[in-house]
Amino acid sequence: MAVRQALGRGLQLGRALLLRFTAKPGPAYGWGRTERPGPAAGRGGRERRGRTAGSGAEPRRLGLRLPDRYRFFRQSVAGLAARVQRQLVLRARGGAGPCGRAVFLAFGLGLGLIEEKQAESRRAASACQEIQAIFTQKNKQLPDPLDCRHWQGFRLEEYLIGQSIGKGCSAAVYEAAMPSVPQNLEVAKSIGLLTGRGQDSIPQGENEARAPQASAFPFAIKMMWNISAGSSSEAIFNAMSQELVPASRVALAGEYGAVTYRKSKGSLKQLVPHPNIIRVLRAFTSSVPLLPGALADYPDVLPPHLHPTGLGHGRTLFLVMKNYPCTLRQYLHMKTPSPHLATMMTLQLLEGVDHLVQQGIAHRDLKSDNILVELDADGCPWLVITDFGCCLADESIGLQLPFTSWYVDLGGNSCLMAPEVSTACPGPRSVIDYSKADAWAVGAIAYEIFGLSNPFYGQGTTHLESRGYQEAQLPTLPDSVPSDARQLVRSLLQREASKRPSARVAANVLHLSLWGEHILALKNLKLDKMIGWLLQQSAATLLADRLTHKSCVETKMKMLFLANLECETLCQAALLLYSWRATPLCKH
Repeated sequence: MAVRQALGRGLQLGRALLLRFTAKPGPAYGWGRTERPGPAAGRGGRERRGRTAGSGAEPRRLGLRLPDRYRFFRQSVAGLAARVQRQLVLRARGGAGPCGRAVFLAFGLGLGLIEEKQAESRRAASACQEIQAIFTQKNKQLPDPLDCRHWQGFRLEEYLIGQSIGKGCSAAVYEAAMPSVPQNLEVAKSIGLLTGRGQDSIPQGENEARAPQASAFPFAIKMMWNISAGSSSEAIFNAMSQELVPASRVALAGEYGAVTYRKSKGSLKQLVPHPNIIRVLRAFTSSVPLLPGALADYPDVLPPHLHPTGLGHGRTLFLVMKNYPCTLRQYLHMKTPSPHLATMMTLQLLEGVDHLVQQGIAHRDLKSDNILVELDADGCPWLVITDFGCCLADESIGLQLPFTSWYVDLGGNSCLMAPEVSTACPGPRSVIDYSKADAWAVGAIAYEIFGLSNPFYGQGTTHLESRGYQEAQLPTLPDSVPSDARQLVRSLLQREASKRPSARVAANVLHLSLWGEHILALKNLKLDKMIGWLLQQSAATLLADRLTHKSCVETKMKMLFLANLECETLCQAALLLYSWRATPLCKH
């Protein structure tokens, strides 16, 4: 409190000094009149004028205003500041020597510089807010293209089910179409952020057999395996509620059980749409059908009337989503992205994770199999995070999970579980902070994106465990990878979460590294210059977005960057880059 009071006094005094020493004397100030006071005034009149000149009322008459954060101290320091100012005025008029006046003037000028720095910060924050408002509006999702009066999509019979796309530990995914409403087929192809989706943009190789049918099956239906949830719609929705976190506004509007679920599960967060996160377009329960490959791929989870030894219930949950050509693992198996492209792919994951953190949600199962990929017209991959079955999305606890016993669910994919999660011990007051856990997983997945094996999936001497690895054991990324990206990956994989950058700061680091090189090259970077660069980026991005035939992944990433613009996190990212470039990464 003493420091704050001293700062408040200094600011008030400094501004008063500046005005007193630089303003021209005149009758308005009360101490610079040329005429002598009349006899009626006498000594008391002079004292009254002296008190008026030094009182706290004069700064208000001169228009002096402290910043909002210091107004709290105005009343407490007004009397003391008035007395000090009165003494300084007397000294300035002849009671003090040149040295004393110079000291007081230097002190006032120093405080004036502090005021100017504060004003620069306020201008920068205001400009960032205005830019953010513009691009937040631009990035708003369009209305659900499947929300039409002619087609509801809440019954399994409305879909044509194709071949199996894949299966996991809790569900099987099939390609699907809407044969009953042909006019919606073209609309369905346009779901999502990017244009240019078509047969030519589908990677060749492992998914080559799917390519001819991809345009005819724009959807994917995920059939959950129901072993313990019962057969009522309400029980199914409650048991599988985490899968519904990324559901769209109308996804749950077609079933009574969904309405009941909405009312009873008020503590579950509902994710705001984001272009790097999957959208569940429809969610409904239905009887389990015998789909292609079911008897061979998952006979044990089928209901007994479809397979004698099956353990599943006769009804389960179905989720309808966009059909993406492949997963990230499949894409990386077929193609090796360039370092620039790999950097943008890592950036997309950080943008998606940052959106989850801002919504108070932790995915807790990030891996290359749970990331989907599609290509834009130029062949640049666009990444989408999917599979929220293990997510933490509780309104009551946010990202702070009480770890009271070993029975608490810590999420899936133990290999990519952040150190603060994998080393946690249960106890009455034990709490796990997931705010940077997904960012750590992105750092591990970045090894795969940049062409190396994931060190936490490796074998033998290359295998690391998140519980006990040391940062010096992390493999070195190739020299072809940009230095900033290499530094960021190592920073994301720091064991101590407090030293790890947040997903927002990490994303800003890559944004600046990709598109702000000439700004970072300046020796003395000032906020005003940074704002000038941001305004240039805003104008160029808006122009590029209008040229729809050139709208690409790079333009979309710039729009996301500007929509999430915050002055504080941007400055943190710039400082990180400066520190890394001052001390280059040493090889080991």
